[in-house]
Amino acid sequence: MSFEDTVKRVEALSEEEGFTVLLIRAMHGMFKKKLGIDDYPKRTLILACSADLAKKAMDVSADMSLLMPCSFVVSEEDGKVIVSHSSIMKMGVELGFAPEGPMKPVIEETGERVHKVWDRL
Repeated sequence: MSFEDTVKRVEALSEEEGFTVLLIRAMHGMFKKKLGIDDYPKRTLILACSADLAKKAMDVSADMSLLMPCSFVVSEEDGKVIVSHSSIMKMGVELGFAPEGPMKPVIEETGERVHKVWDRL
């Protein structure tokens, strides 16, 4: 799948799994426009939020909002298209923004939804 098609696919699958896509930003395009760098590797950020999961996390600790929204990154390296994601819910616990116990069900539900996106890529 091409880079551009992968960005569109991640956006569509995220929305199908209940995430609202808030922003899609081609970092390589911004670097070209603002810094004059023509050959920076393709890297596009897809920022998405699941309102119900965000609320659950913020109900545990308002500090969780510091890590929101969730992000997916589509990058192209050596002709290969790569999709990345890090769990902000897990990071919030690791960084001490929220206690592990109450966050566990939120982490699990977020993981299930993200895995549904991965499984269909």
